[in-house]
Amino acid sequence: METAVNIKQEQQNAAQAVKAQGLRVLVCAGTGCVANGANDVIAKFRELGAEAGILTDYDKITIVPTGCHGFCEQGVLVIIPDKHVTYIKVKAADVEEIVENHIKNDTPVKRLLYTDPKTGEKVAKNDEINFYAKQKRTALANCGKINAESIEEAIAVRGYEALAKVLEENNPGAVIETVEKSGLRGRGGGGFPTGRKWRFTAANRGGKSYVVCNGDEGDPGAFMDRSIMEGDPHKLLEGMAIAAFAIGADEGYIYVRAEYPLAIKRLRKAIKDAEEQNYLGKNIFGTDFSFELHIKEGAGAFVCGEETALIASIEGERGMPRPKPPFPANKGLFGRPTLINNVETLANVPLIILNGADWFSSFGTETSKGTKTFALTGEVNNTGLIEVPMGTKLKDIVFDIGGGIRGGKKFKAVQIGGPSGGCLTEEHLDLSMDYDSLIQAGAMVGSGGLVVMNEDTCIVEVARFFMNFTQHESCGKCVPCREGTKNMLKILEKIVAGKGEMQDLDILEELALSVKDGSLCGLGKTAPNPVLSTLKYFRDEYIAHIKDKKCPAGVCTAMKKIVILAESCKGCTKCARTCPVGAIEGSVKNPHSINQEKCIKCGACLSSCPFKAIISE
Repeated sequence: METAVNIKQEQQNAAQAVKAQGLRVLVCAGTGCVANGANDVIAKFRELGAEAGILTDYDKITIVPTGCHGFCEQGVLVIIPDKHVTYIKVKAADVEEIVENHIKNDTPVKRLLYTDPKTGEKVAKNDEINFYAKQKRTALANCGKINAESIEEAIAVRGYEALAKVLEENNPGAVIETVEKSGLRGRGGGGFPTGRKWRFTAANRGGKSYVVCNGDEGDPGAFMDRSIMEGDPHKLLEGMAIAAFAIGADEGYIYVRAEYPLAIKRLRKAIKDAEEQNYLGKNIFGTDFSFELHIKEGAGAFVCGEETALIASIEGERGMPRPKPPFPANKGLFGRPTLINNVETLANVPLIILNGADWFSSFGTETSKGTKTFALTGEVNNTGLIEVPMGTKLKDIVFDIGGGIRGGKKFKAVQIGGPSGGCLTEEHLDLSMDYDSLIQAGAMVGSGGLVVMNEDTCIVEVARFFMNFTQHESCGKCVPCREGTKNMLKILEKIVAGKGEMQDLDILEELALSVKDGSLCGLGKTAPNPVLSTLKYFRDEYIAHIKDKKCPAGVCTAMKKIVILAESCKGCTKCARTCPVGAIEGSVKNPHSINQEKCIKCGACLSSCPFKAIISE
């Protein structure tokens, strides 16, 4: 199958166009940085850029709005590659100083450089910042380095070369074989071998088939897929087109949650530009292969991350799981064979085609190949989006990339995989972050959410939080999930309210196992994971809540006791006047006391006492 487009020539033209931009100033314009004022920073740079260009070694300065750089906590991030510098927390008011001092006079603005939390030293270069140093960015390689809305910049970094390659070779079976050999597994949660799923779907080729990208990403705190869609959309489109060629599909859907408006905007533009370049649409590259792409906006239902519920939603039905078999590979969208992969999985495909299966499998472990993105959040110094080889130790992520625990607090646990995942403890710090090791520890990779907790975190409250989320997001179709999660939540609420009984733990565990075994879909089957893992590793905290009526972390409000120290109280009555429920008793100039039955533990008296005579115990 000969291609009519010379992709190499187009790459050379695109690379020359990028080089002609002169000094490139890369400004993060992902969702997080936009919320922090990135558009104002970009506007200010553009306002000052023309004047600055006259006084530098560059004939031109180009301000490049990029996707997410990953280091979200430090946004707005500004990188000037030719000046070997990364600036953090940049505001529009800082731009003139950067232009005058650094762009014109080569003097870095030190106050805007990253400070290493361990050494206290300023760090200028991206690859020397501890957050980036141990990462291996492949799926995220272009995010933060190219203009996400420019197909020319995507082509300059080898965009669509892999698609041209597979069309030139015209061997769908070889494409599937390469993906199988690479060891790529689904990055959306289950970790099913990608090549095997492709082969199952391709076995039904001959009629109408579909490729669907799952970009729903409903886990709290997860934004890996969003960053790829916002920062490098053409890589996703190319991965989908290659998948379509391999299985014999000519139409596809990207299912994106409506809460991702920037991702949707950039995907729509990317599809339009790719169609104009003949990289998508009819007779791609002048061949007989055609592939048409649509975007379907989801309405925010967590259950639509499950593939059969997602299919129902695209079809216009309520997003509810369907029994399997039949599997989507046999009977999926509109009753036709359908391949479903998530964003990160598909973004890896062009890289595997270009660099080879052996290259991809050189990263990771024996059974978990390649790299994985994680949304690192919680009580670490460096939060953001990271990408590391499969098998990286948990301690390397938390203490090197994450920069350790904030405020010198003690590490307690991480919650991995969101509502479908589980807790890992201090004993797991040497654990290999791969599919099999995490399953054995009672957790899972999931979509890649990684929430770090310190000693002040109440594990029982964490379990209640995730169960509350799961219960509200249950579609209600099957009884184990609908009723099981509801009753599990009631027990957890009872425990954090200080009304738990020891028998509740046995009931809770029994319910969790029943929901895990009896639910219809994968989301219901994994919903009890946070409860089961915390019961396994932090049972003593549950017991403390029940037997001692005490929250060891001091988080659960119902178990707090606010008291007035008689020896310190001056009887000023300020606390009594502040209390909204009249729980404070006593006369002027005499020590006061708190009626514990009336006290709602709001803490108003704590903050109002000028003599620090009120404490929470």
